[in-house]
Amino acid sequence: MAQEVAQIANDAIQAVASAPSLDLNGLAVGLVMAFGGLGPAIGIGLIGSKAMEAIGRNPEATGKIQTNMILGFAFAEAVAIYSLVVALILKFV
Repeated sequence: MAQEVAQIANDAIQAVASAPSLDLNGLAVGLVMAFGGLGPAIGIGLIGSKAMEAIGRNPEATGKIQTNMILGFAFAEAVAIYSLVVALILKFV
């Protein structure tokens, strides 16, 4: 009985070892870029929208608003660049 169980276990181990491996690297890269780009895209859209509303309410403050808007764009875009770096590391390492 014990020999039969050992033989069945060995057969199962060999079947699992010989099965083709599932490569999820491409899926991981795609998800990193999708979620890493989604947040900054929404953030940049909201920053631009609110900046245009603020300029519409107070046109004299256009310079200050525009400076802060561009700074906000840069910070939001940095997150997307970090996700690109992570995706490239996942892809090639």
